[in-house]
Amino acid sequence: MSGEAFFLPADKGYRFCLFTPAVGRVEKAALIYIHPFAEELNKTRRMVALQVRALAESGYSVLQIDLFGCGDSSGDFGDTTWETWGQDVALAFQHLRQRTRVPIWLWGLRAGCLIDGVSAPSLPEKVNLLFWQPILSGKVLLQQFLRLGQAGALMDEAGAKGTGSRLRAELAAGRSIEIAGYRLSPALAESLEKAVLVPAGGGDVSLIWIDVVRREVADISSATTAQLANWASTGLRVEYQTVLGPAFWQTTEIEIAPALLDRTLATLEKAA
Repeated sequence: MSGEAFFLPADKGYRFCLFTPAVGRVEKAALIYIHPFAEELNKTRRMVALQVRALAESGYSVLQIDLFGCGDSSGDFGDTTWETWGQDVALAFQHLRQRTRVPIWLWGLRAGCLIDGVSAPSLPEKVNLLFWQPILSGKVLLQQFLRLGQAGALMDEAGAKGTGSRLRAELAAGRSIEIAGYRLSPALAESLEKAVLVPAGGGDVSLIWIDVVRREVADISSATTAQLANWASTGLRVEYQTVLGPAFWQTTEIEIAPALLDRTLATLEKAA
């Protein structure tokens, strides 16, 4: 099975896309995949490719898009903005809607869920949501990213001391910082600080939320519980699941979580 790779014209250059059509005569639904932040994009490519194949073989089309400054799309990561990424989601939706009339899902992984949640209300029609290990706030994402800078400085004890404070001071002074090969601008950092995963949609809309856990009986965090309740209160059909598996978005070696692949397809089949 091979997808159709193409460059989608955009306001700032182009966006690299990969469209994998549903196999067979019946297309059940179509998904737009929004990738995670920075190096997590590369760490998760294998898992996403496996899921896309499984989805296509079961009758689901998938459009993958590299956001501005990411992957093979135009621009530099250090020049992107949160608003531009939201516009990319709208661009992907517009393109996919021209190719199909079936229901559309926004599928996000980690920060991709945060982008989906913020973007969904501005789309011209309601969309369903599929979340893999969603990040609840951009502030948490920013903190995790800054910790990478601190970890990199541990090679030099003198450099490690106060690294987090120095990085924040640089951003506050209006200067970009570089962490693990990625340049983070003050503008993007400020947007991340403000971004939160909030309920969107309502009515005849489904939300599938799947977390990967390391033990069979895992406690749901109070923050996740509150989020699920908030989303359900808007009238969405909320399905929360957990599966056993590795944190493949951050492991040193490329890993996969087979249970996540199977559970995603099974849950989507019930909801579609």
